[in-house]
Amino acid sequence: MTQAASSNPRPGPLNGFRVIEFAGIGPPDMTAMLLADMGANVLRLERKEPVELGIPRAPKFDLLKRSRKAIALNLKQAAHKELALEFVSQADALIEGFRPGAMERLGLGPDACLARNPRLVYGRMTGWGQSGPLSQGAGHDINYIALTGALAAMGRRDQPPTIPFNIVGDIGGGALYLALGMLAAMLEAGKSGKGQVVDAAIVDGAASLMTMMYGLHAAGIVKAEHGTNAMDGGAPFYDAYQCADDKWVAVGTIEARFYAELLRLLEIDPAQMGAQNDRSRWDAQKAMLAARFKCKTRAQWCEILEGSDACFAPILDFTEAPNHPHMKARGVFVQVDGVVQPAAAPRFSRTPAGNPTSYVPSALGRIEEALQGWVQDGEMARYRGVITAP
Repeated sequence: MTQAASSNPRPGPLNGFRVIEFAGIGPPDMTAMLLADMGANVLRLERKEPVELGIPRAPKFDLLKRSRKAIALNLKQAAHKELALEFVSQADALIEGFRPGAMERLGLGPDACLARNPRLVYGRMTGWGQSGPLSQGAGHDINYIALTGALAAMGRRDQPPTIPFNIVGDIGGGALYLALGMLAAMLEAGKSGKGQVVDAAIVDGAASLMTMMYGLHAAGIVKAEHGTNAMDGGAPFYDAYQCADDKWVAVGTIEARFYAELLRLLEIDPAQMGAQNDRSRWDAQKAMLAARFKCKTRAQWCEILEGSDACFAPILDFTEAPNHPHMKARGVFVQVDGVVQPAAAPRFSRTPAGNPTSYVPSALGRIEEALQGWVQDGEMARYRGVITAP
């Protein structure tokens, strides 16, 4: 393959970097989304005969696949596997999220790919890791965070563990750690000229997210019992409260001066409340705060508390959050193809990322568009012929 121009219309600090993504679901999708949002030219290699995985929806609602295009290959065919290896030879990085050994059986494991491209960063995402007794087992976010201690730590008093969607495991411990690992390896490859494998296991990342809590537990500060700690709903100064209109607000006044400001604005006598960190008083203090918040609507409390040092925020739903004045002023949400979604994050002063674009799944008529920046115009016919062959 002749080296193609690495131009990519997407702006951002990763403009000029090329990433091959072997289609999967969940955490690897988000890692690819993050890199694409930051300007990388991410080419998604879908299955020739797609297998229905995850939650079916129209492409424009499949937000984790945004900002990139795709072609469909049958990696069990020699010609298609060779085509994938040709793309790998040009890529800065690769993302795959299959069970350990699956890519090796296809002839696309790290050894084969690094032989073609010694500077390649080979990113692997699994739930349990590439090794260990559970490595070949199936699992989902809830299983991974259960094993790390994260799930056991979440919940209200006398209630079962609270399931935090799939944010802690799949997204926090999985996608973000794979993105961090790949960027670190890409930086190192830029100096050494040598690639390497990034083994990102969700159990590893989710455990890492719990680092502070493990330290607090070892110090005897965080207890195992639900709803008995400063930041799990046990403390009155770090909790959610219902208002007169049945809407909710959140306060997080851990520090004494912020707590004092909350009581001042709520017009509650500190002497009546008692010492902030007297756990024997927490139930009574929580009852006093709950009764006070029930006296006004959420909008009224926003007028009094929002923007103060009382560490206050209204609890907003999917519809309300994008319309909050602060979110609108910062452009935290954007609308793409009629779908409201979070904008690219974080932000860059000199190389800002552009707005996301809707996912473009593989389609025979869009092969040239998908391969922009990967294939020279004069070679496009050969690639089209291989991709469209039955």
